[in-house]
Amino acid sequence: MDSSGTNSVVKKFLLHLHPKKVDENAICFNRTFGLGGIATLLFVILATTGLMLRFIYVPVIDMAYDSIVSLQEFYIFGRLLRNLHYWSANLMVAVVFLHLVRVLYSQSVYFERRKNWLYGLILFSIVLSFNFTGYLLPWDQLSYWAVTIMTEILSYIPLIGHPVSIALKGGEQVGQNTLTNFYALHTGVLPLLIIVFMVLHFWLVRKVKGVTTGKEKGIYVNVNPNLIRKEIIAALSVFALLMFLSIFLNAPLKEMANPLVSPNPSKAPWYFMGLQEFLMHIHPAFVAFVVPSVVISFFVYLSYMKQEKINVGVWFNSSEGKRLVIHAAVFAFLLTFVLILATDYLLDFRGWFSSMPVIISTGLFPLLLYVIPAGGYVWFLWKIKKVNKPELFLVIATIIIVSYIVMMMTGLWLRGESMKLIF
Repeated sequence: MDSSGTNSVVKKFLLHLHPKKVDENAICFNRTFGLGGIATLLFVILATTGLMLRFIYVPVIDMAYDSIVSLQEFYIFGRLLRNLHYWSANLMVAVVFLHLVRVLYSQSVYFERRKNWLYGLILFSIVLSFNFTGYLLPWDQLSYWAVTIMTEILSYIPLIGHPVSIALKGGEQVGQNTLTNFYALHTGVLPLLIIVFMVLHFWLVRKVKGVTTGKEKGIYVNVNPNLIRKEIIAALSVFALLMFLSIFLNAPLKEMANPLVSPNPSKAPWYFMGLQEFLMHIHPAFVAFVVPSVVISFFVYLSYMKQEKINVGVWFNSSEGKRLVIHAAVFAFLLTFVLILATDYLLDFRGWFSSMPVIISTGLFPLLLYVIPAGGYVWFLWKIKKVNKPELFLVIATIIIVSYIVMMMTGLWLRGESMKLIF
């Protein structure tokens, strides 16, 4: 095939992903930051490096760790390959999360874009599952105990938690059955799921005519080269960043997993560290079921609300909305951090209310300690300040997101031996 024929095939392929022309305002970098395209690129890198790793990795507990060591020590570019897979996986979690945040704060979750928001939530859960199942595969102390922690949290979901935890682990303890299950999910089931939902996601983006800008119909320009050129630059920049990280920062690998020796401290993966931190302050049933159910229901319900004064495509809905979100972020940061300190050093609900069921003394009471001031803050904005619903719900979303980030950062950076606070 000559060069003109090759160019024709490439152009036709690109037009399956993009229309021939796009609104000039929609392709400004600060409109989307290229997050959707970057997530797609990261998936391609992960799929490619993952296929290569399959030739070396052995999913057997007596050989898994040694196969990783062998990959890093005896194969040309083996360490680089694993590092590239590791950093791409972690970056994908961050990018997909930021992509969801961008869609939320640009008010692109309503009306005809509702389905894409819901598919985006599903895709984020698949990405988290991808990382979680892959986390165990090195079979070192870090991964073994992190998965042990998370599966224990899962078991506290009422009625189904323990059976699901047993099914996922393949028994009562993390062992060979767990590794087999995680390997099958990571390399078989989850790749199929993410491809299906990515195709649906792309199709719905095309169906609603791409990114909304919140402005009147603007000037339309050719996708090639106006958008394609920016996507190529973004892709090359991301790949350069990944190569830099992969060359200078190695993926962690501790000693081989030992079920008899728990490291101090034992921590969950960074993206689940907020849950582990939360678990230190409240009953496990609230961490595993009550709070996640409420949060997920809120983000699903958000797109179904019948509201007025929605400016789809406008960041924070208005300039006033932006101010409210900033204030809510500061409020959530201070409230969460103060309560972390208070429950660590001052409050002892279990001791004070020892005659009560622990689900009340260590569950309901600590939750109310957060919900009452946060709820009062939202009520004040709604009833006293007369904030409209779209912006009020952005405030609630901000409080949830910032609170989790504060707990995650605390668990990662401020917890030392025996999970004591360190400064």
